[in-house]
Amino acid sequence: MPAPDFHVPDGMERGPALTRTTHLGIGAHQDDLEFMAFHGIAACLHSNERWFGGIICTDGAGSSRTGPYAEMSDEDLCEVRMREQRQAADIGRYSFIAQLNYPSASISHPLGTPIVSDLRELITSAKPDVIYTHNPADKHATHVRVLVAVLAAIQSLPSTDRPSALYGCEMWRGLDWMDDADKVVMDVSGHGHLASALNGVFDSQIAGGKRYDLAVAGRRKANATLLDSHRGDGMTDAAFAMDLSPLIGKDPSDLVDFTLGFVSRLRSNIENQLNDAFGG
Repeated sequence: MPAPDFHVPDGMERGPALTRTTHLGIGAHQDDLEFMAFHGIAACLHSNERWFGGIICTDGAGSSRTGPYAEMSDEDLCEVRMREQRQAADIGRYSFIAQLNYPSASISHPLGTPIVSDLRELITSAKPDVIYTHNPADKHATHVRVLVAVLAAIQSLPSTDRPSALYGCEMWRGLDWMDDADKVVMDVSGHGHLASALNGVFDSQIAGGKRYDLAVAGRRKANATLLDSHRGDGMTDAAFAMDLSPLIGKDPSDLVDFTLGFVSRLRSNIENQLNDAFGG
């Protein structure tokens, strides 16, 4: 297991780099933040009052690999992925990037494990206003487990150290299926060059067989255009999220019913629309 890695692009000391953070992204893998928490990155880029910080939980050893990375060992690939993530933090002017480098298998059941303590320590030091993380309907098991660890870490904090807002973002499942009233719509228009620069850093994934850069850019464009069928496009790029703020300070097990509530409302919407079409 690689040692944890803490990088501050502008060279500030660790403590101040944490405490100036207002927007915090917590992802499972290197490149997750750039794909799912871009709203926070863009919001902080040119501000002296807002700073985006990032936490990556796993070491990236299980990443797909073809082409020039096909024969690379897990150890070497982990180092490449850490280096790519540091470079993305430099481009995005992050306040800091912390890579915890846990093997994915070690957080298969995250409650009560060291990752919760690590997240608690970093969140306590940063005291961010906003946290972006994975959404509970994501189909990647490690993403959901990281979310559970985030909720457990926040629950363990005194109320004064908890964030004001918690967003579950799109990654390995889009959120266009949610009722419009339930969606958090994040306008990320006008930052295409920044998005391309950040996404392009992760060559080990792109050249390694996964065109995440194209897929994520396409999703944002589709979200913006397909959000409303009756109005012109008010945005060119949009990201969707679940508002998980009602779960702040709650038991992580509340996540199950909370998430199924979104599914239930979608089901009711579909049922009502079909019944209406039949005059019911």
